[in-house]
Amino acid sequence: MEKTIQKLVLHRAKIAEGQFRALIKAVEANDYCVDIMTQSLAIQNSLKSLNALVLTNHLQEHVGHQLGQPKSRPKAIGELVRLYTLSRK
Repeated sequence: MEKTIQKLVLHRAKIAEGQFRALIKAVEANDYCVDIMTQSLAIQNSLKSLNALVLTNHLQEHVGHQLGQPKSRPKAIGELVRLYTLSRK
């Protein structure tokens, strides 16, 4: 992974980790449901942001090369379609 993107991914992962710990505490404390859902949605948005960074890295580092090689092209396309499908669920 490219170093700048790696630092950003780690930073966002640590933010999501803190948010998740806060979510657990909120559930344990039986906090207001809307507050719990707000925390959960914030975690989901953090993970979406993290995923966008990882996808950017993958496209820059791997996909262009893979698409240029006939033998690896189906694998690259399959991976992208799988990621797209998972992101739509």
